[in-house]
Amino acid sequence: MAELTYRDAVARGIAQEMSRDSDVVFLGEDIAKAGGVFKATVGLLEQFGPLRVRDTPISEQAILGAAMGAAMTGLKPIAEIMFSDFIAVCFDYLANEFSKSRYMTNGQVKCPLVVRTGNGGGARFGAQHSQSVENWCMMIPGLKVVAPSTPLDVIGLLAASVRDPDPVIFFEHKSLYAVKGEVPDGEIVDTLGTAKIVRPGKDATILALAMMVPRALAAAERLKAEHGVDCEVIDVRSLVPLDTQTMLASVARTGRVFTVEENPRLCGWGAELVSIIADEAFYDLDGPPVRITTPHIPLPAADALEDLAIPSVQRITNTIQRSLSA
Repeated sequence: MAELTYRDAVARGIAQEMSRDSDVVFLGEDIAKAGGVFKATVGLLEQFGPLRVRDTPISEQAILGAAMGAAMTGLKPIAEIMFSDFIAVCFDYLANEFSKSRYMTNGQVKCPLVVRTGNGGGARFGAQHSQSVENWCMMIPGLKVVAPSTPLDVIGLLAASVRDPDPVIFFEHKSLYAVKGEVPDGEIVDTLGTAKIVRPGKDATILALAMMVPRALAAAERLKAEHGVDCEVIDVRSLVPLDTQTMLASVARTGRVFTVEENPRLCGWGAELVSIIADEAFYDLDGPPVRITTPHIPLPAADALEDLAIPSVQRITNTIQRSLSA
């Protein structure tokens, strides 16, 4: 058992899969000699060499185009898009190309590739470098979408993503890179499409993703200590496939549900989850589902304003307490 940071877990997860399978290759901007702009890929060039760990030009379209070509011809590329905001630059590949290749070729062409990207705010990078865009990718048929919250989940879900026959968008939260967690020795492989109950509870269900998971956990502890409210916290982990069974079973036990989302409110992933709950668990609910989100605004760079926009422990606590007391 070792204690790793989230960023070190990224490097370990990539190294695990590259050691296991010589068809796994890694490409992106500054990922080789520099070890990544967030230092999440340090040591991979030295371990696997320049043929398998390749720096690319500053061109997101070129990165995903090369990754798609590599995947179509038998390799299993991991491609890094430095900031998730830059997915917008190469969105055609996600929305129209490798997401559709299996369907449009009747299964003759597969695209087993992973797009890793730094997602989310909290680091004062401003409106063009701080967005949470997992909902952009969730809406595209043919893509799988994953967002881990712990070092252990980074390794296990990354391994599952690399071994999956379809394209996976793997969102790493920039503000979690320094977070530490215990990780066992040996090979670690998780399962896509599985949520995880990270805190059992009986009074309400909180659904959270990535950076919002530790904040939801902190809010749940505060609610228990200050108000006697016992919340169950679920780390959604995978948006596509989506583990509806775990979430619906929790709502059936607690009768109340809250989503905690860093993405802007309009068309956020929580809206889809609330819709599913309303369709399939309406009569289990003791009150309306409540979404706790970032407002529908460009994310500010100023620290006080960014902290005000992104759901905080205090806002999560206050919202749940008010809703349950109403």
